[in-house]
Amino acid sequence: MPDAAIAFRRMRNLLISGPKTETPADVVRRLGALQAQDYAQATWAIGLRTESATLADVERAIADRRIVLTWALRGTLHAVPAEDARWMVRLSAPRVLARDRRRQRQLEIDERLIAQCGRLIEGALKDRQRMTRAELTELLEQAGISTRQQRGYHILWMLAHAGLICPGPLEGRQQTFVLLEDWAPNPRELSGEEAMRELAIRYFTGHGPATLHDFCWWSELTVTEAKKAAADADGVLFCETIGGTAYWSGGDGADSEGPPDVALLAGYDEYLLGYKVAGPVSAVRPASAGGPASTDGPAPAAGVRPVSPLPDRSLKAASPNRSGTRTLLSHHYKNDIMLENMAGSAACASESPASCTTFGMPYTTHDSSASVSTRPPCAFTRRHPSSPSWPMPVSTTASIRFR
Repeated sequence: MPDAAIAFRRMRNLLISGPKTETPADVVRRLGALQAQDYAQATWAIGLRTESATLADVERAIADRRIVLTWALRGTLHAVPAEDARWMVRLSAPRVLARDRRRQRQLEIDERLIAQCGRLIEGALKDRQRMTRAELTELLEQAGISTRQQRGYHILWMLAHAGLICPGPLEGRQQTFVLLEDWAPNPRELSGEEAMRELAIRYFTGHGPATLHDFCWWSELTVTEAKKAAADADGVLFCETIGGTAYWSGGDGADSEGPPDVALLAGYDEYLLGYKVAGPVSAVRPASAGGPASTDGPAPAAGVRPVSPLPDRSLKAASPNRSGTRTLLSHHYKNDIMLENMAGSAACASESPASCTTFGMPYTTHDSSASVSTRPPCAFTRRHPSSPSWPMPVSTTASIRFR
């Protein structure tokens, strides 16, 4: 199987191409977990994998407790199904907290302090249901507990790993915290081995083809644990050897028909960050702030934002001044997208200056002097010195269904 076929199958299983889900909750249930340390990027990542969800639909799924945000994997904030939050945290927390001991010593945080903070915060949240980070740190300060130098946030992070609290819905632009047992009151109860098996099924079904080492990186399970989890899922997962490497997948392993022309992915998307090594991908990534994207090929599975996969290796990253090449560039390290189609002249369906926006992410055809900038899901600006900015219909180049 060529590298491109692996990439295309991953795109399909990750719901970037092919059939989408009906609801935002179905997305996180299918993939198991999506990175969510950047709220706007997380809502975009969930929404683009649905048939027709809006930002309001995604935020409603969070507010209605169908999706929970918590530090479910690797000590990183993830969006997970509400019913799975407790067992995921319980599985990952011992490894994460053990790795974090040096930082705990630096901040003078011990079990006695965490127990004291837990009692204070639990009592306050039982009375008020939800509180912002500022309110919780003020509560600790009033009890004589210092929250300086990130100590307060680290205490909240540790209490989340203890299964006591999790982030709740936004209040304005402020993140709130809630009691996990109140926010997700009907958790699935899985033993350790059952949890590992379920995590393997979710990962390989939603990310495959992937290796056991990819799964170990994503889940922080040991190789021995990962092998047993995959073996316990025999009949649900299958293994195939590609180029001498064993890859695991869910489903029937049918080849994808190929990806959409261009998919605008969120920063921290599972397409790249869901693997130990990005491996066979067709993608561009920003080289530096303000600079053009680098060429496609294996990219490191860390610190990549935003990332947009390209459909084949004949499409190359290019500088904004280069003409005659259809190019996808990420020209700013934080959420800015430039999408160019410069095959002689812009292929536009309309010369109307009306905006064409998908979940706050604009896409347009323009010449090399045009600029598109956005910080989704906020408003965007377009600048064109000599001619109108034309909206590009979804059906031509950008294949994004999230409206």
